[in-house]
Amino acid sequence: MAHEHNYKITTEWTGNTGEGNKNVRTYDRSHSVTIQGKPALYLTTDNPHVGDKSKLNPEDLLVTAISSCHMLSYLYLCSMEGIVIMAYTDHATGIMIENPSGGGSFKEVVLNPIFHLADQSRVERAIELHHKAHEICYIANSVNFEVKCNPTCKLEN
Repeated sequence: MAHEHNYKITTEWTGNTGEGNKNVRTYDRSHSVTIQGKPALYLTTDNPHVGDKSKLNPEDLLVTAISSCHMLSYLYLCSMEGIVIMAYTDHATGIMIENPSGGGSFKEVVLNPIFHLADQSRVERAIELHHKAHEICYIANSVNFEVKCNPTCKLEN
């Protein structure tokens, strides 16, 4: 039987400046997301005309979730196989397409992890494990668009 994970969050609109969302062009899209016992997130819309560029937006968090999940899956797999990763950085990108009639969807997310490997003899397997990490990443398996991965290996001196 599959193990079920449950998540509880509270999303609250914090942008009411006294007139609610009366004016579609000017109402504040600020909101917070809280999870008991964890730091709050302060977000806005990605729309540059009405959003706050200094805040996160849901689209940022989607790309973040994919990148983070892949990294955690990858480090786990490497650890299980005795492959020592000394550093890991991902410069992930996402492309979202807006529909002329409103709404939109992500076209793809591309992960560009750069990892530093301790043992030169394990380079090939370390790169292969990125494919396995993709297969077991919960988030990548939950989206309906392509997630690509272009790993780069650097050797520790």
